[in-house]
Amino acid sequence: MPPVSWKTHELTIGELAERSGVATSALRFYERNELIHSRRTSGNQRRFPRDTLRRVAFIRASQRVGISLEDIRAVLALLPENRTPTREDWARVSECWRSDLNSRIKHLEELRDHLTDCIGCGCLSLDRCALANPQDVAAEHGPGPLRLNA
Repeated sequence: MPPVSWKTHELTIGELAERSGVATSALRFYERNELIHSRRTSGNQRRFPRDTLRRVAFIRASQRVGISLEDIRAVLALLPENRTPTREDWARVSECWRSDLNSRIKHLEELRDHLTDCIGCGCLSLDRCALANPQDVAAEHGPGPLRLNA
């Protein structure tokens, strides 16, 4: 069996895209935003460590639940030496994000529950509209036209 070389532990951007199911343009975007890292060959081609697959999976899973790239980057930056997140890392991080997700779910449920009030109203009743004026926040700004671009 031939010895394992460093090349077998790296992926081209095309291989990473194929294995992760993420477009090369998105991978370049992730790299520009310091979510993933590569080294450059003498021909200036990107080479990614194989464990970048797990980082990309972590990013995609986080995005699927609505976590911003800024929050994802902040969490990944906490990992020593840009290492790949483990199951334990994911469990810790997901617990931190749980309250934010619960808050967003609650807000979406409120919108859903008040959606039937909007059917047919034309949003002329800004004091009641849960979509155009949640919790009547426009009232805090006093009377008069406030929403010209609604």
